[in-house]
Amino acid sequence: MALPEYPFASQFFTHPDQLRQHYLDEGRGAPVLMLHGNPSWSYYYRRVIAGLRDSYRCIVPDHIGMGFSDKPGDDRYPYRLERRVEDLERLMQFLIDERGLPATGHTLVVHDWGGMIGFAYACRHPERIARLVVLNTAAFPNPKKLALPWTLKLGRDSALGAWLITRFNAFAAGAATWGVKRKLDPATRAALLSPYDTPEHRISTLRFVQDIPLTPNDPGYALVERTGQQLAQFAGLPMQIHWGRHDFVFDDAFLAEWQQRFPKADTHVYEDAGHYVLEDAHERIVPSVRAFLGRTALERAA
Repeated sequence: MALPEYPFASQFFTHPDQLRQHYLDEGRGAPVLMLHGNPSWSYYYRRVIAGLRDSYRCIVPDHIGMGFSDKPGDDRYPYRLERRVEDLERLMQFLIDERGLPATGHTLVVHDWGGMIGFAYACRHPERIARLVVLNTAAFPNPKKLALPWTLKLGRDSALGAWLITRFNAFAAGAATWGVKRKLDPATRAALLSPYDTPEHRISTLRFVQDIPLTPNDPGYALVERTGQQLAQFAGLPMQIHWGRHDFVFDDAFLAEWQQRFPKADTHVYEDAGHYVLEDAHERIVPSVRAFLGRTALERAA
């Protein structure tokens, strides 16, 4: 199908278990690593790539099970946070070793689950990270403890929710409807949903929800807690935050946590944007990110 505003060349990396991970590698210059969440994919960053690739090298993976990456069953892939971070480590090491990606000076751009994956990776390789751009995400335990929106709780903890997600693509379709304040045009909506066209191709959208760690007994919780404890090491790096106020998951409590941890961050809050903040406010966000990258590069040179 046609993918509006996505004229990019697909690249693939094969992991040791032979699963293929799709990624984009567009442009030249300092690396900008962009990590999507659930249920989006690299398409979510299309306008950021278009706005930066003349001056920056944009690396944008699709997590396994998402986008154009392989969508294995549970018998071939453990859909857990720890494995997501390992996938990213292998891909980035390949790009550094085999594709000439600089090993330092990376800008990390994260949204939704991309925040947890990206910051866990950054904590393992802090020497690689130079700047941070945060979009409606978290990299620390839920500041509201056990509280989840009922839509997430349904998908995480019930057979009914799992059935709705896999049988009717309820999570991806719901996010495309309720995750924006500005209604998506039909072609864009179809593109966002296109990788999740069959129940078998929706396994990752379900497993991501089921993997949300809330208590120490949940897989991934220790990694979330440890990452949150280690975030302070990035306090001296330039950070920009772009936050849609009408997010059914990452609400004001999460924004307050980011601001408490990074009080010097250049923060932009959009009263007319939701969870998919790049869909609602890209006309303002992309120029602001580009200016931030240029400004902080000059500051470091000075």
